[in-house]
Parts: sequence; C-alpha cells; structure tokens
Amino acid sequence: MLKKLHEQKPVQLGLGLVMGILFGFFLQRGQATRYDIILGQLLLRDFTVMKIMMTAAVVGMIGIYTMRRKGMVQLHPKEGAVGSTVVGSLIFGSGMAILGYCPGTTLGAVGQGSMDALAGGLPGMLAGAIIYSSLYPTLSGKILQKGDFGKVTIPDYLKVTPLVAIGGFYMAIITVFFVLEISGF
Repeated sequence: MLKKLHEQKPVQLGLGLVMGILFGFFLQRGQATRYDIILGQLLLRDFTVMKIMMTAAVVGMIGIYTMRRKGMVQLHPKEGAVGSTVVGSLIFGSGMAILGYCPGTTLGAVGQGSMDALAGGLPGMLAGAIIYSSLYPTLSGKILQKGDFGKVTIPDYLKVTPLVAIGGFYMAIITVFFVLEISGF
C-alpha cells in the first residue's frame, strides 16, 4: 500500500502539505505557537509545550511500530553521534532561547500572523542554515562524528523489543505528567 504511495511524488507532496497544515493547526490549538507559552516552558513555569511534544512522541512511536509490524513501513535510521547531537542541540537551543520559537512553532506562529516570528524567525532560520552549511566542512571531520553510535533505534540501543521501549517511554511520560499535575504545573 505505502510502496505505491512512495512511487507517487506529487501525492506525497500533497500529503506532506496537508499534514503540515494539520500540524500547524494543532500546534496553534494547543497554544504552542504563543511566545508567552514557549517562554514559560524555557523558564520552567509552563509545561504545555513539553506535554504536547511528549504526547506526539508516544503517539508517533505507537503508529510507526504498529505500521512496521504490519509490514507497511520500513525504518531507515540515520547515523548518529554525540558530537552532532551536541552541536545540533546548541544551535537549536540558542535559536529557541533568542527568539522564543522552534522551527515548527515559528511557522505556526507566522501562519497565525505573529510578526515577531515572521520578522525574526524566518530570517533567523535562514541565517542559521547558512552559517551551519558554511561551517559544515570544518565541523564534519573533527566534531560531528565524535562518539559515533551508528544507525540504531532506541529499542536496538537498549537491547529491548519495540513494545518494551514504547511501554517504558509511555510509563515515563505518565509519571512526568502526574508529577507536573500534583506540583501545580
């Protein structure tokens, strides 16, 4: 079923556009495109964004592994390394701390008419991409591959079944949500 879809690039692009619009809609409905909500998350005062992202992660895990079990999709993990994770985290975190939006919430905020996201977010993402691509030749051999852990999924890394990994992640999320609720967040 999905192999036929994979061969039809226009349909893929159309589905991507529809999914992107839905993603932006749900980000906006969850208030994750509001600067004050994201700032509250960065200041550890409002955990709305974390709740949305953790819920999306567990739903995505369940969906992908269910489709994988049914033979509908194949996983193609990318190679990872501690160096690339640290560099990416620093770039992502710096941009989010400066502007108050991540790339997804920036586009959602632009869609809802937030001028700060339009005037700061889009040029900031473009500048970041240009700077990173300029530094990539220097970073690629010296830093990005440090601590290479290869093409591995979380269940492979933990040496557990996908069901155990998903169950553990789900229990961790429920625990975090419970702690946030009883502590007033």
